[in-house]
Amino acid sequence: MLLDSGQIKYEEVKAMRFFNTIGPCNPVDHYMLPPEDRLIGAQLHRYIRDKLYWVLHAPRQTGKTTFLQSWMAEINSGDEAIACYVSIETTQGLLDRERGIPAICAAIRQFASTYKMPIPNTNTDDPAMMLQNILANWSELIKPRPLVVLFDEVDVLQDDTLISFLRQLRSGFANRGIGEFPVSIALVGMRDLKDYITAAKGGVAPNLTSLCEVRSPFNIKEDSAIIGNFSRDNVASLFAQRTKETGQKIADDALDYVWEQSRGQPWIVNSLFSRATMRVLQEDDYQTVTIEHIKQARKQLILARETHLDSLSRRMNDPRVRYVMNTLMTGEPDTDLTKSDGFMLCEDLGLVTKEKGTPQVANPIYREVLAREMTYSTQDAIPQPEFRWQKPDGSLDMDALLKEFQKFWRRHSEIWEQKSGYTEVFPHLLLQAFLQRVLNGGGRLEREYAAGRGRMDIAVEYKEKIYIIEIKLIHNYDTPDMVREEGSEQIERYRDKIDKNAPCYLLIFDRRDASKKAPWDERLSWNIEDGITVVGC
Repeated sequence: MLLDSGQIKYEEVKAMRFFNTIGPCNPVDHYMLPPEDRLIGAQLHRYIRDKLYWVLHAPRQTGKTTFLQSWMAEINSGDEAIACYVSIETTQGLLDRERGIPAICAAIRQFASTYKMPIPNTNTDDPAMMLQNILANWSELIKPRPLVVLFDEVDVLQDDTLISFLRQLRSGFANRGIGEFPVSIALVGMRDLKDYITAAKGGVAPNLTSLCEVRSPFNIKEDSAIIGNFSRDNVASLFAQRTKETGQKIADDALDYVWEQSRGQPWIVNSLFSRATMRVLQEDDYQTVTIEHIKQARKQLILARETHLDSLSRRMNDPRVRYVMNTLMTGEPDTDLTKSDGFMLCEDLGLVTKEKGTPQVANPIYREVLAREMTYSTQDAIPQPEFRWQKPDGSLDMDALLKEFQKFWRRHSEIWEQKSGYTEVFPHLLLQAFLQRVLNGGGRLEREYAAGRGRMDIAVEYKEKIYIIEIKLIHNYDTPDMVREEGSEQIERYRDKIDKNAPCYLLIFDRRDASKKAPWDERLSWNIEDGITVVGC
């Protein structure tokens, strides 16, 4: 068995398992890797021994809850302490402490009961003291062992509830010890330590040079831990568990594609594997998983708008997130980007990363989903195409399609741009929406964009043929010749990486003030230069 005195052991199991995408993983039912192996910056042996309060932060569905429940079981299998996992997700939306703190105390009692531990009580109705009181009572009930509490979903707490929560933990910290107060508390969520301190101070940023804050129970920044993504080897090891149990193999290029598309994001990896083995292929079909199976799984994943991806898409309603995405999609350098609240929020959400110092969307799947979200309403407003965009043999007539786009741009861009919430990136969004509307699921778009690149690249795949599109903008500080020359060099490099024989289309949108006042016949152009079709808009 996998359960031994409450401790989870990662051993071979006989039951058929599957790749999990919903809720915490357990090794009885799911293929999984020990999440503690991906902890970065944690010193688990110290937190109980040295009576430390600490923070674990990582994006959603990266393994935080799985780790906490696993570590709780490990602690409780020994004699060092008693640990209890407590999710406070049910307090979401309870902004005032009069409702929020009693809800947290109710969650403590609920999870104590769930894990068959002594159920604590509080002898006060004052929400300003209730949490501290119940934790002290719980510690009394647990002695002679010290108590460890693992608070999950802390990021749902807001306003007075969060401030009171942290202040009561701070107040009890000085008396922590066996029978007195939890010796160690973990605060677990998506946000980093500084955000909790700022909230507890009523929105004032922490002053870590202040002696009182240096002595704060939350001043453990050097040990604030995160859970990293899978490595390429982790991805291979995860599928190897299925190979061992079922004999089903996966091609090396398929594994490479999973890694490339996910960058190791655990939920995406599991979702691609799950769809490939249980939807693209039948559940009892153990033929080798190929790159085509994974590509079909990717398409299903994006179109399904599953909860994980949909929740990230809804973040686009936040102006801070829109600012970040605007900057990344246009590729324009922005010295304020990485120090902005929006970028730090996007990092905490797992939406963005910095690769070799370049800010970019965290992985190609997110890049596609976020771009689609930004174009979703625009795509719906574009009429079903009545023009010819296929050649007689059924292949894509990209020339005809882009000439129709020029007409569409001429007729609608000025009015639609005024309604758009993405003025700077509007050309990119309208072109993508137009392509998606015309292809209507019959083709596939691969997009590349990142801050400082000065362009957006799109690879359009239709009936096994690739077409390369690059979007460039001419600003008031640019010249058309400079942008065209730069774009030609860039699109050739991108084409050589994707498909050296792919036709190339360089779309240049002139955003200069004077150009916008020129007649449309002067603004639209179509030229072929050194094998590259240059389309002026």
